Amino acid sequence: MSRATEDSNRRVLRARDAMDRAYAQPLDVPALARIAHVSEAHFSRTFRATFGESPHRYLQRRRVERAMFLLRATDRSVTDICFEVGFGSLGTFSRTFSAIVGTSPSRYRRETAASVVPTCFTMAWARPSDPARPPGED
Repeated sequence: MSRATEDSNRRVLRARDAMDRAYAQPLDVPALARIAHVSEAHFSRTFRATFGESPHRYLQRRRVERAMFLLRATDRSVTDICFEVGFGSLGTFSRTFSAIVGTSPSRYRRETAASVVPTCFTMAWARPSDPARPPGED
């Protein structure tokens, strides 16, 4: 890897780390390009080439991932969670959440709340079985 490529990757990683830390803040491509010390067009191209998605889509996905956690772990309203993770409107949040997760935030909360299982059980149930040994011979 050339030094120029390494430097470019480091700059894009710096901006992605800022997105991970400040996902709830109003971040846009010009602000992220300033963090990476490159032009907006170069930043967008390099980010997409490096991570396989646009900076905007990455930020939306990070926000939705955080919202998923809050929907599972708290009883706060969907509207509160929407604004806490950085969305400006409930409609945009619901549409984006549904596009990424495949279900609405309210339905996601209902379905995951009903299936809360201790981690030790989940690990035991999800443990791969050995096809050479019959079930029950541990």
